[in-house]
Amino acid sequence: MDDCHSHNTENVFASLHSSPAGLNQQEAAQRLLKHGANALPEKKPVPAWLRFLLQFHNVLIYVLLVSAVISFLLGHLVDAGVILAVVVINSLVGFIQEGRANSALRAILAMASSQAMVLREGVVHAINARELVPGDVVMLQAGDKVPADLRIFYQRDLRCDETTLTGESAAVNKHSEAVAQNTPLALRTNMAFMGTMVTYGSGRGVVTHTGQNTQIGTINRLTQQVTAQATPLQRQLARLALQITLLTIGIALFSMAFGIFIGGQSFADMFQAAIGIAVAAIPEGLPALVTITLAIGVQRMARQRALVRRLPAVEVLGAVDVICSDKTGTLTANAMTVRSLYLAEGMLSVSGEGYAPQGAIAAHHSPAVLERAAQIALLCNDARLAEKDGQWQLHGDGTEGALVSFALKAGLNQNLRQQTPRLDELPFETARRYMASLHRIGAANLLLVKGAPEVILAACDQVLAENGPQPLQPDEWQAAINLMAARGERVLALAFKTLPDTRAQHADMQGGLTLVALLGMTDPPRAEVKEAISRCHGAGIRVVMITGDNPLTAAAIARELGLGDGTVLTGAELDALTPAQLSSRIEDVHVFARTSPANKLELVQALQAGGHVVAMTGDGVNDAPALRQADIGVAMGQKGTDAAKEAAAFVLTDDNFTTIANAVGAGRTVYNNIVKGILFLLPTSMAEAAVIVLAILLGMVLPITPAQILWVNMITAITLGLALAFERAEDDIMAHPPRRPGSGMLNLQFMLRLLLVTATGTAIVFALYLYALGSGHGLEYTRSMAVNGLVMFEAAFLLCSRYLHASILQRGFMLGLWPAAIAIGLVFALQLLFTYLPVSQAVFQVQGLMLHDWLLVIAASALVIPVVETEKFLWRRWRRK
Repeated sequence: MDDCHSHNTENVFASLHSSPAGLNQQEAAQRLLKHGANALPEKKPVPAWLRFLLQFHNVLIYVLLVSAVISFLLGHLVDAGVILAVVVINSLVGFIQEGRANSALRAILAMASSQAMVLREGVVHAINARELVPGDVVMLQAGDKVPADLRIFYQRDLRCDETTLTGESAAVNKHSEAVAQNTPLALRTNMAFMGTMVTYGSGRGVVTHTGQNTQIGTINRLTQQVTAQATPLQRQLARLALQITLLTIGIALFSMAFGIFIGGQSFADMFQAAIGIAVAAIPEGLPALVTITLAIGVQRMARQRALVRRLPAVEVLGAVDVICSDKTGTLTANAMTVRSLYLAEGMLSVSGEGYAPQGAIAAHHSPAVLERAAQIALLCNDARLAEKDGQWQLHGDGTEGALVSFALKAGLNQNLRQQTPRLDELPFETARRYMASLHRIGAANLLLVKGAPEVILAACDQVLAENGPQPLQPDEWQAAINLMAARGERVLALAFKTLPDTRAQHADMQGGLTLVALLGMTDPPRAEVKEAISRCHGAGIRVVMITGDNPLTAAAIARELGLGDGTVLTGAELDALTPAQLSSRIEDVHVFARTSPANKLELVQALQAGGHVVAMTGDGVNDAPALRQADIGVAMGQKGTDAAKEAAAFVLTDDNFTTIANAVGAGRTVYNNIVKGILFLLPTSMAEAAVIVLAILLGMVLPITPAQILWVNMITAITLGLALAFERAEDDIMAHPPRRPGSGMLNLQFMLRLLLVTATGTAIVFALYLYALGSGHGLEYTRSMAVNGLVMFEAAFLLCSRYLHASILQRGFMLGLWPAAIAIGLVFALQLLFTYLPVSQAVFQVQGLMLHDWLLVIAASALVIPVVETEKFLWRRWRRK
């Protein structure tokens, strides 16, 4: 039915063969097969053949391809063939890894899929939104993303933000009455459309359309093609590639001209030498290295429960110096448990852990009061607990789950909800800070209320005692609230009121309530968070707690975690500060309580104005502005709304602060491994080119032919060059201050290392070549010494490159050595084939080496290790001073 908006709800349900209680599971399964998944049409993936061709779309590869074509035209078939082999092998590596990365990303995005609360045969279920079908009944509340096109049949102050669909900037009030058939889309106020956001109130709707048949699905077909912007890292690497290319071409042309006009060499020989220089100096393995390093980093983060939604976030992570974290569920366990109960007779303790209804309430003399408190806790509540495989699982809000568990400990059963159905309700709203539900209990219509104690106490004029209602003593109950809050407990007040009819209104909350109990709940800090915060402090990262909770509760948790000096600023105090005062106070305060979404945005902006790189956590629809404003937005995967997840760069699947700290370390590792790869590829490539250039300048026979250079590039690019992508995090990765934003990849120290290693490699190759010549060996034998010396030099330098600054002479050197060890073993085996295989000897003009010369090659090549380690030592010593 395409005109559901113009029919009353009875006709809509009839046309969809459904009811307000929802479908049964069998019917839902059949409809899912008929209608398909509730998902928008996905952008068509890039065909495999095009992905392969795109591997060649790089300025470095263009130079190599041009060199191959010219070599072929000049009749140098071996050189042309080896150049093409180098290019194709590198492209295949990138193609295969990109395919794996795409598969991993699809799996990651599937993990972050949206959830929907549906009624199936009258029972609430949390299901993947993809499983929704026409006829399903969906429950909506503030912060939800509407999962399909819905016809509203029940609502309580329901409003939706439909900017994404209609462009209407103001939230739209919803109702359940039919509208005219020709009503424009923006005025169909009895419909909730897929992709829009619930900003206020609650409601229920029946699914009318799913997937590509929804209104936004129609628009989505027109917006499939999106041009991805280059990330800062990609732009940085592209600039580096262009600089390398221009420098290489310049050196090659200079060497060619020098050899022809000054050295008297032939044009053909010098042209081949120039091609050798170009192929040697260009690190063609760099694109594959970066692709693989990023893919491995994203996969590692996913295994650590951090889903990367935007690639630039990986790069920015290394520069974060302030993490603004929510308290509940992030710093704490998100398993609220009622610990204390205050009745008219006094304070009682409640035992038990988590949501499991195992535990007991301390001895008391108020069974009737306790029963009423348990009734309010269970009935004025949208959460439910279910036991599965011996574990109690929560469906709903954590605080409400704690109330259900408390009610079960008090002897009630969740079936009471079916026996005492809800007649009306006042859903929880942030501005009002209470929830109320109306039930027929006994002969009376009772409005059961729970909410912030200061709000509830203000509306109460009496308190329920075992012998009946008594006058309320506010000071006594306020003292109990303060005591509970000082212990770090979250306090909720329970109350009720008898109403004359079956309609609840907010005016009923203005007074006349009877106070029943105070419940004190704790959500203790996660055991591992304190150590994670300590790691962040050691890494130069400041951790700030921003919570909407009570200042006393926030301070108690902060003390346990070692955050700040006990100073707490509230949202009201923040509102009273001038921008100048805020910029001053924000540098000293680590805990902010009773904050609003506007306060969060203000704090992020103030920190950024102070030059900080900020990571911000959030879970609500109102957190989206702060998440977007932050340099890194981090959404909660379990309790986070769709609005928060869409605004964030990361999604934490476990809502755990430790995961943020781990992600920062993983992000630093990704960046470090890319720098390590560049620091390995550039000096070795420059050393290869320097050998040819120096030979031309000295008027010598080339120690290594262009074809041999190509061979070295081919085997090292697919072995040594990629090993660093798999390097684990260095032990001190979280012991350094954050990288400054905008800083270059290669600093002065790294540039000096590049020149030092280039010179060392060139000297090693020439020394071996001259030694072999002096020993009376022929040209093929001497070139075998030189080319094997070049490869062994690169293998030795790989070991040094595993650490940017630390020495390899440490106990942890063997940990994570396997990628480098495998690469070195493989390249050595290939060199044996290169040196002794008759076909290879004929093609590359080499001879087998004697054993003592192999030992000399290995010993000489290893000299790069003390050279680089000495440079690292001097740098560490200088940095300490």
